[in-house]
Amino acid sequence: MQEPDITDDLIAAHGFTKDEYAEVLRILNREPTFTELGIFSAMWNEHCSYKSSKKWLRTLPTDGPQVICGPGENAGVVDIGDGQAVVFKMESHNHPSYIEPYQGAATGVGGILRDVFTMGARPIAAMNALSFGEPEHPKTRRLVAGVVEGIGGYGNAFGVPTVGGEVRFHAAYNGNCLVNAFAAGLADADKIFYSAASGVGMPVVYLGAKTGRDGVGGATMASAEFDETIEEKRPTVQVGDPFTEKRLLEACLELMQTGAVISIQDMGAAGLTCSAVEMGDKGGLGVQLNLDAVPQRETAMTAYEMMLSESQERMLMVLNPELEAEAKAIFEKWDLDFAIVGETLAEDRFLVLHGNEVKADLPLSKLSSTAPEYDRPHVPTPAAAPLGDVPAIDPIEGLKALIGSPNHARKQWVWEQYDSQVMADTVRAPGLGAGIVRVHGTPKMLAFTSDVTPRYVRANPVEGGKQAVAEAYRNLCAVGAKPLATTDNLNFGNPEKPEIMGQFVGAIQGIGAACTALDMPIVSGNVSLYNETDGQPILPTPTIGAVGLIDSAEALIAGVAAEGDVALLVGASGSHLGQSALLAEAFGLETGDAPPVDLDAERKAGDFVRENNALIRAAADLSDGGLALAAFEMADAAGLGVMLESGVIAELFGEDQARYLLACDPGQAEALKIASETAGVPIAPVGRFGGDEVRFGEYSAPLGLLSSLYRSAFAAALA
Repeated sequence: MQEPDITDDLIAAHGFTKDEYAEVLRILNREPTFTELGIFSAMWNEHCSYKSSKKWLRTLPTDGPQVICGPGENAGVVDIGDGQAVVFKMESHNHPSYIEPYQGAATGVGGILRDVFTMGARPIAAMNALSFGEPEHPKTRRLVAGVVEGIGGYGNAFGVPTVGGEVRFHAAYNGNCLVNAFAAGLADADKIFYSAASGVGMPVVYLGAKTGRDGVGGATMASAEFDETIEEKRPTVQVGDPFTEKRLLEACLELMQTGAVISIQDMGAAGLTCSAVEMGDKGGLGVQLNLDAVPQRETAMTAYEMMLSESQERMLMVLNPELEAEAKAIFEKWDLDFAIVGETLAEDRFLVLHGNEVKADLPLSKLSSTAPEYDRPHVPTPAAAPLGDVPAIDPIEGLKALIGSPNHARKQWVWEQYDSQVMADTVRAPGLGAGIVRVHGTPKMLAFTSDVTPRYVRANPVEGGKQAVAEAYRNLCAVGAKPLATTDNLNFGNPEKPEIMGQFVGAIQGIGAACTALDMPIVSGNVSLYNETDGQPILPTPTIGAVGLIDSAEALIAGVAAEGDVALLVGASGSHLGQSALLAEAFGLETGDAPPVDLDAERKAGDFVRENNALIRAAADLSDGGLALAAFEMADAAGLGVMLESGVIAELFGEDQARYLLACDPGQAEALKIASETAGVPIAPVGRFGGDEVRFGEYSAPLGLLSSLYRSAFAAALA
């Protein structure tokens, strides 16, 4: 098939600036072929090259004694003792999910699972963080239904428990939802597989499902804003098959036992192009591909289509040639394709052949590690105006405004569609804070959480970035887990706008400071930019996924409050109402500054809770909705009433940080008070659990009435 001529329109359609295309011409000293143009476009777009964010990502803390592998591989790897490691990452599938919600979300789950098992880990847990537009927006219900069904459809069929996550609604996501998928797996710490190719003349092997035309140009689409042409982008969304992925998992793990794998990389964004280039670049080698050998499920596919297809459930491997027959037999047993499609080269060259023609001949290193890098202009977010007078409200009515909104109502409609019990190791299912999974065959458990408060980040990116990490830290400490490390999913608007880039830079600074102070290094992650439609950006949403370790059942805090338990507040009394959930839900106001984060206080309070786990029956971190919402959620979980002594709005709904609510019997409460004096952590009784009503000072309502609202509001808003 004749390749099209390279025109200005074609160059622009591939996302190149004039300067970038001039650099392509300088590197090649000639015009690129159409296939070469596609390869450069895929490798140099924002989604694959991180060209706007690399400068700032390098400032994040990525090391620690627990870190086996930090950013730069398919997923991060962290030591959990006894020769075991947890492998995890979070990644976005925002643009595909807005265009085609079911497949966009499903293939987001599939992609993140491959990132984990390509490292040699068996997936044991999944989470997701979802942001949608207003419930009344005409697209929201379809997007929510499709995304949730896609996540459940893929994860349930693959057989991995979904143990946590978050769902939010805000007008800023009306034109661009966010679907952030997290997966974690277990591996032997000395049997981690990496993607850097090694050895010259080694066979490059294609594994898994056949290549089709789905997803061609997906990475480029993910690096652009949406406009009125959105429906034309539907063919750039991939189609997933979880049953093929399950077979691919088992085949890969079996293959890894044989010693046949020199390096391995999943085919995600930009498919065959990105996987081959990254393997070669990391190993300082070139790669030659012969596309005639690529398994195809469609006829007459061009080199351009094969190189840029994002068909799912595929891997690329550099193989030990002595074990080719054994490797091939494994994939044939699992009814998956196994094809030698190329070899490694000594020289810095990416050579692509198809139909006895050279379709691309490029210097490989120029495609990846030496791709463009920008120091984009950025302006700091202006300081928020001081919070004025807060409108008066009955505190029970304030609680109803929160629990009656889809943002803070119980989300069982969502997570009941996910299988949280498959593999039979889930200790704590979604809906009660951090998810917890047993490390099979050991007394250990792993806790998982995902957190960010986007309205804080918009008001104050530095404090909002800190708070996302601090809340993740608290969620882990509240179940007795020692926080180990984090993965970040940085969702922002157009980085070419200085104010958006300023949000990004500020959030990175806050995240870095908190990760350092709390010993939670970033070991993997993803940047998703250009989340805008017709120039309207999303809220800055730097999602933090975090993993913690619980040594044994004795360290676990996962009970529920009992009749007569004391309600103990760890940390300061509430006072900060700026950017609070109460203002947003009860009055439609998003004003004031984000709450300041004292990282030293966070560390002390978290250590205190974990070190005194034996004295604590139940715990919750205080975040959105402050003391009032945490107390109600603990009461609802226990099926018991709660009485808080204060009826003061700021004390009940203030979102001051470094705080926990604990439930314990009176004797334990006394022991905790003594321990708190030694630890230098403020702690005070604020009420008790029991009865059948929720009482804040002199205001009260039946627990049953409030629980009914809490458990029905989400489905009612999105019926």
